Amino acid sequence: MGTKLFQRLSVIGLLGFLTISAIAGAFLAEATLHPARHLQSSGDEMEARGMAHLHDSELTDIAIAARDGVTLRAWSIRPGNSNGNAVILLHGLGDNRFGMAGYAELLLSRGFSVLVPDARAHGTSGGNLATFGLLESDDIHRWLDWLEQNDHPECIFGLGESMGAAQLLQSLRSETRFCAVAAESPFASFREIGYDRVGQFFHTGPWLGRTVLRPIVEFAFVYARWKYQLDFEQVSPENAVAATKIPVFLIHGQSDSNIPVRHSRLIAARNPAVPLWEVPNTDHCGAISTNPEEFTEKLIRWFDSHSSAQSHLAVQLAH
Repeated sequence: MGTKLFQRLSVIGLLGFLTISAIAGAFLAEATLHPARHLQSSGDEMEARGMAHLHDSELTDIAIAARDGVTLRAWSIRPGNSNGNAVILLHGLGDNRFGMAGYAELLLSRGFSVLVPDARAHGTSGGNLATFGLLESDDIHRWLDWLEQNDHPECIFGLGESMGAAQLLQSLRSETRFCAVAAESPFASFREIGYDRVGQFFHTGPWLGRTVLRPIVEFAFVYARWKYQLDFEQVSPENAVAATKIPVFLIHGQSDSNIPVRHSRLIAARNPAVPLWEVPNTDHCGAISTNPEEFTEKLIRWFDSHSSAQSHLAVQLAH
């Protein structure tokens, strides 16, 4: 084969690869931004109300408007024996508020009020795009506004899992009113989880997305910015945690096959004040199932240890 022919074939092959990568990147972006919407059923609603009644609590449907006019919906559940504190619970990708019912029951039994929203583009909340913290950070800010204006808690805590955990951490870039937060199985950055998703599709590690198939990830980022004006380079829970003074507790299953534990390790490495509980023999967001007693003890102790007015004041002054 002549040198010129080889060069031509190489150029054609490269252009073909880049074209396929661009198409794959567009599909990846669209699928990620438009998750399947899982609506809670009437049975879910009845079960949630029954759980609230069992704990002598009042469940109320509430709605607020997001900055872009989207209607966001949630359950507010107030226990009769309130300890004066509230927790906002944030669910994972493709789930809805009912998916956080187990955490809500745990916290209600300890006297916490809970606010359980459907994330935008999930459940019965409005919106067509899941933006993994870009828009949701302000949504969380508005939910805290609602809690302060309606519940007047002494402290507001946050607990999120998976996507909700990442959104919670991302919100710490600008939100300073949390007394403390706990995040289970968050991703470190949107780019890092992008590498994992490409690798998982081909049943490899993230190395494939970082190397040979990196153009797919790059085109997905460019596509989202071009079509939706969304800069996913800004989605970085690890950067948010590195800069925050809010106490953060990370929980991650050592056997997590969805978001590998290295993501929480990356986050914790950026802030030496952040404890990380790596849960043995536990998959994605499974700590409450595999280690229920230890999970409850660690979570409640974390919130209780940061519930004093003095502790909250110190965080606010640090900002």
